[in-house]
Amino acid sequence: MKKLLSIVLVVCMVLALGAVAAYADEGDLVGISMPTKSLERWNRDGSYLKEQFEAAGYQVELTYSDNDAVQQNNDIANMIADGVKVLIIAAIDSDTLSSVLADAAEAGITVIAYDRLINNADIAYYVSFDNYTVGVLQAQYVIDALDLENAGDKTFNIEFTAGDPADTNAGYFFNGAKDTLQKYLDAGTLLVPSGKLTFEQVATPQWSTDTALENFQNTLASFYGDGTVLDVALCSNDSTAAGVAQAIVSDYAGENQPIVTGQDGDIGNLQNIVDGTQTMTVYKNVSDEAGVTLVLVDAILNGETPGAELCEKFDADAAFDTETYDNGLGVVPSYLLVPYSIDKDNLDLLVETGNYEWDADGVYLVSTLG
Repeated sequence: MKKLLSIVLVVCMVLALGAVAAYADEGDLVGISMPTKSLERWNRDGSYLKEQFEAAGYQVELTYSDNDAVQQNNDIANMIADGVKVLIIAAIDSDTLSSVLADAAEAGITVIAYDRLINNADIAYYVSFDNYTVGVLQAQYVIDALDLENAGDKTFNIEFTAGDPADTNAGYFFNGAKDTLQKYLDAGTLLVPSGKLTFEQVATPQWSTDTALENFQNTLASFYGDGTVLDVALCSNDSTAAGVAQAIVSDYAGENQPIVTGQDGDIGNLQNIVDGTQTMTVYKNVSDEAGVTLVLVDAILNGETPGAELCEKFDADAAFDTETYDNGLGVVPSYLLVPYSIDKDNLDLLVETGNYEWDADGVYLVSTLG
């Protein structure tokens, strides 16, 4: 990322020679459609994308659609009318954009699905993280923390909290975790007292913290009110983990602190990791995701047909995938970045990204964004 930013700064220094005017005259306007400002990570994504594209000389139209799929369709239609060359879209509902994106295709606009795959639409590329691996990392953390390989006759209780059914990533996260833990579930080493073992049973619409809180309070009341011990609350992301952690603090009668997983590195959740009410999060460096997207757009607008060779230009580890992500019209060529596990013992890894720093007391992490 530092290498990419240094290149960007060099580009900015050329502005006096008319670089920005050249982009503006050519109409290189990039449209960025984010789902909502209600989740911290989308604020970070939108800000990183806008910052990096503008630094490279592009004009940027950035919208947030308040988790309203109709509004997102309208926002995208407006950007098409404004003459964007490229649309970068993190979908609210992956199944509701096919019509407006048909209009984009007719207008010759390249569409990049950002972080979330868009179904049944003409998508040029998909930029995201290895979503299945996110769940694997959460599950592997549980395996290691409980030493399940050497559990013998010991048993542990686990409950799952998954994400938004409208988000194509949510199933990958859940399946990565559950598949990795399946042999321990089959062996009876891991037990699920609630019996909620399918994605549909534990899904959380819009990744809502309040919904996750209410659902987990009900689970605790129904299956743990008699003193049954909860060992693991496997949550697919940080917004749901925040609700689950709150439910455990307020409603769990056990004396132990269950393992609570998450994803994203939200500031409040990192504070919970320091305080011990959340155990880990899977971190996805969204500034790197924005950087990869910028390199991809540069290549497309230069008339290239990017493939695996583009990975050599990224300042982040990413793989080119042409097998995994079928959106209903075919497999979408994908650039997948690498996530990694964070707990209280390696929080300094986040500081090394440049996206976080320690607060004045050296206790909690704060965002360097803004």
